[in-house]
Amino acid sequence: MTTGQKSIANAALNSDDDSKSERIRQMFASIVPRYDTINTLMTLGLDRRWRRATVAMTEAAGGVALDIATGTGELALELARAGARLTVGMDFCPEMVVAAHHKLAKSPVAGNIRLGVGDAMALPFPDQTFDCIVNGFMLRNVGDLDATFAELHRVLKPGGRLACLDLTPPRGPLRRAFSLYIASAVPLLGILVGRKYAAYRYLYQSLTIHPDADQVAARMRAAGFAEAGYRLTGFGTVAIHRGRKAG
Repeated sequence: MTTGQKSIANAALNSDDDSKSERIRQMFASIVPRYDTINTLMTLGLDRRWRRATVAMTEAAGGVALDIATGTGELALELARAGARLTVGMDFCPEMVVAAHHKLAKSPVAGNIRLGVGDAMALPFPDQTFDCIVNGFMLRNVGDLDATFAELHRVLKPGGRLACLDLTPPRGPLRRAFSLYIASAVPLLGILVGRKYAAYRYLYQSLTIHPDADQVAARMRAAGFAEAGYRLTGFGTVAIHRGRKAG
């Protein structure tokens, strides 16, 4: 990795919230063309199963759903396939939203999805707008996790469901092997497929400071979510958190 690449990845973690958000936005913009391909390779194709499990936790059928940090729109598509009456997909990276538009143009459920640019910490919606909210691999990238949970809680209707899919530091003997994979193999994959080392090196760096699954659940409860808990998958390397806004 060059000195310039190191500085980009390190600055994204060590700068203030506004600067961090802008640098992460630039990183994601740089990997749009190979984003889906690398995600599938990196997770051995399990990312599709994880997204389906995340959406299943939201009981989306017939409701109005939000996919925040939609990326190229995969979770938004899952929500629509699960029967959501209307799905809104938002991302803070405009280039990702453009890619999602192109993908949705090929989908038979595109008519039930609306896309836009937006920030998870300042959503452009009134209180109590959505029946359910999902996000995939977003929690490590927000500037303020507690403020994000508070904002998601605000726009949910009473009884609304939140499901969050993200990596989590595994427990036990697998922890060392997983760290080695994320620190070495994933950035190498970024070079071979996407020609972007820094963005995938950042994945490892962000995980080293991310709260573990129990801490994330506790912070969801602190934001007002009832029944906040999680299930582990991916050999304990992935957590799907679920919470419900009290009715």
